[in-house]
Amino acid sequence: MGRSVSYPSGSIVAFTVLEVEDSDDWEFEYEWLRDDLRERAARAFPSLVAHDGWRGREDRILMRNAYADFGVSIYGSLVAVWIAERDDGSYWDAEWRTTRSPRAQRWLQQIAPRFDTLFGVYDCLGHMSNGEGVYRKRAA
Repeated sequence: MGRSVSYPSGSIVAFTVLEVEDSDDWEFEYEWLRDDLRERAARAFPSLVAHDGWRGREDRILMRNAYADFGVSIYGSLVAVWIAERDDGSYWDAEWRTTRSPRAQRWLQQIAPRFDTLFGVYDCLGHMSNGEGVYRKRAA
């Protein structure tokens, strides 16, 4: 694999690939991937509900709960599936904002191992000085 894929700062992130044989099928395959990720996330983490939004220009939010955004980012065929503490205005403007972030961080810590197991196919070993990522496929 090559260049690094974007994902929100502070995310729990898992890497996989989107394999598309014919470039005409890319949009179909991407839509299938989004639907598949939503279904698996909803089964694993029932508090997540469908949400369509963006964090910046490259990180698409697919679902959210009171604490976190769940989403996907793609660069070429490399896919980052991520979950991160929400950063939208309504999240921070809530009455209980002073206790919200510690609760969110605790929830994210609790789900991290399961999240990685469910969505991770590749491990990021590091990045070279030019920003290119080095990834290794996990043993089956």
